[in-house]
Amino acid sequence: MVQVLERICWSSGYPKVISVDNGPEFICMALDRWAYKHEVKLKFSRPGKPTDNPFIESFNGRLRDEFLNAHWFTSLDHARAEVRRWRKEYNEERPHSSLGMKTPKEWLAKYYKIDAPELTG
Repeated sequence: MVQVLERICWSSGYPKVISVDNGPEFICMALDRWAYKHEVKLKFSRPGKPTDNPFIESFNGRLRDEFLNAHWFTSLDHARAEVRRWRKEYNEERPHSSLGMKTPKEWLAKYYKIDAPELTG
């Protein structure tokens, strides 16, 4: 998680606050140290209250409906290849209504005046 955040912050800057749930990737000491070092406040959602972070809940539902429920995976390598393909489509090819019918890559490039990094990992 820390490596991903560092890569994002390198091009976009450090946020003041990050809203997170109580999953193990967010309650670890490494993330806590990273947030403290960069003066980023971690705002945890209340247990059992998915409405505290509706954006991730919406994304999780979309990932489940469009990807996980639509594929059978024969191996871990097959699952990784399929998720890379889906992530590329989702971030670079598919317009999002919440972004004014732009792809996330187009939105980043326009509003942050940067060359949007590869979002496909």
